[in-house]
Amino acid sequence: MERVVQKVKFPPIQPKLKRVAGYARVSTDSDEQFTSYTAQVDYYTSYIKRNPDWEFVDVYTDEGISGVSTKNQEGFNRMISDALAGKIDLIVTKSVSRFARNTVDSLTTVRKLKENGIEVYFEKENIRTLDSKGELLITIMSSLAQEESRSISENVTWGQRKRFADGKVSMPYKQFLGYRKGSDGLPEIDPEQAEVVRKIYRLFMAGKTIGYIGKLLESEGIPTPGGKTKWQSQTINSILTNEKYKGSALLQKTYTVDFLTKTMKVNEGEVPQYYVECSHPAIIEPSEWEAVQVEVARRKKLGRRHDCFTPFSGKVICGDCGGVYGSKIWHSNSKYRRVIWQCNRKFKNETKCTTPHVDEEILKERFLQAVSEYMADPEERIEGLRSVQRTMSCTDFIDVDIEEKEAELELLSGMIRNCVMMNASAALTEQEYQAQYAELTQRYESTKGGYESLLDRRKQMEATAITFSGILFRLAELPQIPMEFNETLWHTLVDHVTVHSDERIVFTFTDCTEIITML
Repeated sequence: MERVVQKVKFPPIQPKLKRVAGYARVSTDSDEQFTSYTAQVDYYTSYIKRNPDWEFVDVYTDEGISGVSTKNQEGFNRMISDALAGKIDLIVTKSVSRFARNTVDSLTTVRKLKENGIEVYFEKENIRTLDSKGELLITIMSSLAQEESRSISENVTWGQRKRFADGKVSMPYKQFLGYRKGSDGLPEIDPEQAEVVRKIYRLFMAGKTIGYIGKLLESEGIPTPGGKTKWQSQTINSILTNEKYKGSALLQKTYTVDFLTKTMKVNEGEVPQYYVECSHPAIIEPSEWEAVQVEVARRKKLGRRHDCFTPFSGKVICGDCGGVYGSKIWHSNSKYRRVIWQCNRKFKNETKCTTPHVDEEILKERFLQAVSEYMADPEERIEGLRSVQRTMSCTDFIDVDIEEKEAELELLSGMIRNCVMMNASAALTEQEYQAQYAELTQRYESTKGGYESLLDRRKQMEATAITFSGILFRLAELPQIPMEFNETLWHTLVDHVTVHSDERIVFTFTDCTEIITML
């Protein structure tokens, strides 16, 4: 039987098309770079579609994003996800620097793609990551790109610090209440927003808490600096303590630690700070701002003992036990209703406090009496306060001593390093080294202690000067001795009131003056 062989003709095998995507990125959102960005998208679209062996997937893009880190590059991350999901075989991009300027990010991504058989082609450098030489070239080029990023970052930082040194002030206007960018590029007051700032300051000095102020602003439909409806405590606190509202500016409060991670750190002396007075129009008078800082410090010391319902909270002290007085309401539901203040520990200690309770209205009357005596000779009082304020404001002599101590610390630090190096090179015997090292470290610690004492002294002087500025501001507002109780004046002038068992009520003013009244 003859074998019959039948020939079967199969259709030709079509080569599988390589699925290709392009990646385009520009680092700024300027018009010039936007043109480059658009051109890149058009170029890669046509470039991929022209190749008959390629199947066009997409051109992934990131507009206006720095390439230092791939963490926040939405287009880049979406492209990598699609590639790892099996949708892309080849990624075409302009250069290593367009892909990522961070060596670690670049290599990590390339290796991850390589493990999954996905190739990246860098046109400018003519690098294909699946080639044997690819990774070495990638490492070299990425390192160069990273160094370029470092250089750019340092140049930007230098420019910022140069502006700081020149006293040029910039503000994040979209997040900063009260100011807007003027036609000359400098800060100018936004009248509507400025009134909100003044309102916050007035309410605070009237004894209201930050929480109370926030709820009030929300109820009135006043938006936050960022345009939100919910006021956070830290936002109000920032407004109350920011020196820019008095027309001055402390520059470089924070600085960038790492150009790759963009990590910010509070400046604690690592880089220079610059304080510029009268750098822009003030919304709050400097003396009023200083008065607010005194009240902020007082409330911080009190903690939770301050509330917004009464100005006397935390300020009335028991002469027996040193505890604070708290308010009590007597006959709350009758026409005889009155508020009294008594020691919170009166019935809690083993020995009962003998200090009397004080009617709130009596406390107000005695305050007016004390103010009248305090201001018996207004001119003499104000001049005395001004004299102390001027003295405390002048820290030049301390600054000279501080600089000398800083120079001495630097010298001693160098001597200690030199001592250690000499010991390492066997230039000293162990006994000589130990003796010299002990002497130098002792001198260093002693000098450091003196240096820190000087810093504390300067800080105390500055705090005292601020306190007296606040007092002077409030007294300047008084056309005459007040006939009615004034909460703002109370907060500014009175540090605390001590009630004694013999019915003495001692008012201690913020300048340490004591006025004695009787219950």
